[in-house]
Amino acid sequence: MTVLWIDGGLVDEADARVSPFDHGLLTGDGVFETLRVAGGRPFASRRHLDRLARSAAGMGLPGPAPAVVRAAMEDVIRANGLGEGRLRVTLTGGPSPLGSDRGAGGPTLIVAGGALPDWPPAAEVAIAPWPRNERGALAGIKSISYGENVVALAHARARGAGEAIFANLAGNLCEGTGTNVFVGVGGRLVTPPLAAGCLAGVTRELVMELVDVVEDDLPIEALASAEEAFVTSSTRDVQPIRAVDGQPLPVCPGPLTRAAAAAFRELVSRRSDP
Repeated sequence: MTVLWIDGGLVDEADARVSPFDHGLLTGDGVFETLRVAGGRPFASRRHLDRLARSAAGMGLPGPAPAVVRAAMEDVIRANGLGEGRLRVTLTGGPSPLGSDRGAGGPTLIVAGGALPDWPPAAEVAIAPWPRNERGALAGIKSISYGENVVALAHARARGAGEAIFANLAGNLCEGTGTNVFVGVGGRLVTPPLAAGCLAGVTRELVMELVDVVEDDLPIEALASAEEAFVTSSTRDVQPIRAVDGQPLPVCPGPLTRAAAAAFRELVSRRSDP
């Protein structure tokens, strides 16, 4: 049975309780982080907790003390015997009235753990017909308001793809439902800038420190005509893209993708909190 950490202590999944009036449930008011567990330790926890604090501040939520979250993650890893897996840290607005106003009781904090998804060696992606709003209030915030992602991913699944890719309102490449995107163009790696509306992914950030990457706007059509491409996330690491809307890319994985993947694997094996 899975053991979770909720508001200060460990609890079995069968006994876990969150108020039906929690603002995260009622309105999607909350933020979260997903971390990879490698060798029994959370990977890149400092960067994830820094982003959690930024997301919380962006939504006006009081962020939890990093030491509290670190201890909770360690407790969950130990209680579930997680050697390799993932952690999810969720912070919500807490019990609240039936509306957009938050209650006065303070936030809810949950840490849960589980297995890594069984991702295929390469991804097929589909372009979502709905744009990301790079000027929206939640742009750049890792919010639990994932309704758009649920709909877009279902759109991709219905077309035999494993990830949906968004353009932004300007028609430029933005991000996936849970990934950042890198494109090989003219022998160089290009990824959308944060101003395009994409999330500041931790794996994205690390890849950009490991290999040469240019941040630049690209029209969404550039993905399908790329020489090679890949997506990144905390559970996918560096995953090559095999096809876009059913059309294969010229090479998968390409040399830029292989170099990025190798550098990232080496980093994970060498450092737990880069």
